[in-house]
Amino acid sequence: MMPFDPIDPVELTAKLIRCPSVTPAEGGAIALLAGVLAGAGFTCTRVDRGGIANLYARWGKAGANRAFGFNGHTDVVPVGDAAAWTHDPFGAEIEDGVMYGRGACDMKSGVAAFVAAAVDFVRETPPDGAVILAITGDEEGEGKDGTIAILDWMAFNGERMTHCLVGEPTCPNEMGDMMKIGRRGSMTVKITAVGVQGHSAYPHRAKNPLTALVRLLARLDAEPLDRGNADFDPSTLAITTIDCGNPASNVIPARATATINIRFNDTHSGETLSAWLRSEAEAVQDATGVEIGLAISVSGEAFVTPPGEFAALVAKAVAAETGRKPARSTSGGTSDARFVKDHCPVIEFGLVGKTMHQVDERVEIAHIVQLKAIYARVLRDYFA
Repeated sequence: MMPFDPIDPVELTAKLIRCPSVTPAEGGAIALLAGVLAGAGFTCTRVDRGGIANLYARWGKAGANRAFGFNGHTDVVPVGDAAAWTHDPFGAEIEDGVMYGRGACDMKSGVAAFVAAAVDFVRETPPDGAVILAITGDEEGEGKDGTIAILDWMAFNGERMTHCLVGEPTCPNEMGDMMKIGRRGSMTVKITAVGVQGHSAYPHRAKNPLTALVRLLARLDAEPLDRGNADFDPSTLAITTIDCGNPASNVIPARATATINIRFNDTHSGETLSAWLRSEAEAVQDATGVEIGLAISVSGEAFVTPPGEFAALVAKAVAAETGRKPARSTSGGTSDARFVKDHCPVIEFGLVGKTMHQVDERVEIAHIVQLKAIYARVLRDYFA
């Protein structure tokens, strides 16, 4: 076999950071990765949809009995106040062993690590099976035309992963201290209460939507949704805003709105929670005569990947490279794993996530190298 130069994940991370790929802009990141992967013998397909750039890259035959997949994203959140940064947000500057830049932590270094690991692996020990990379440009946005678009394309074309590792940051404090075996579900509900405007001195001539709205919110917040279980913490309901736009103290407004966000475990589903919310709203509407409407958006259902060989394989690789046994967690927000779980078993493991989305987002150079080593070990063990 001809010798080859290993892919440097640090250099690749820097190149990706220098691509200004703020959602939905591609910024050159997807094109850069397609070039790297095609040069290593991967079949690369752009799966763009809705103005979002996505990449599906496969080494090996379609329909292989064993097809290990990595999933990640190259899009990043906005910089915010650029003047508050001590380093160019798209400069990938290195200082004292740390690389700065938007996406350094979430998650261009993770993508660079699994791309580098995958390329080196298929060059060094071509596996009996396929290695698949599903890389999206829409994880930080609405997510409708990112990983979902890739999975839709895969289903239409008969492509499949047998297992998938998502490279999102998962470690809260130290490299290797946590992996995600599932995620809570998430839903946002906008509540609109419509009454009758009137003078505050004559409340009997009006129907106060705020009174009804506050009553409903008190009912929703009165009791815990559940007590949690072996895999999940208790579900949470947060009231995030109440608005009526009324500047006058002597006027009862005609309309008021509120928004709540629910993060729920697998005790519930979006459907069961929606039914509960509608029942509570109807009870308050009947009692007050104020019309109450709900606009419910479920961005993901709760899921957990049961303990088994796959989770054990990932945990073993992490422990071998970091010396830490990762805790198996379902904490945090949502990720594209919520879409992948309907396709194949999915686990998440990545960097320490302390600086993601922050000013001066950054990553330790040593952690990028370590992450590539973890992903490489996962591939070796999976196809052993």
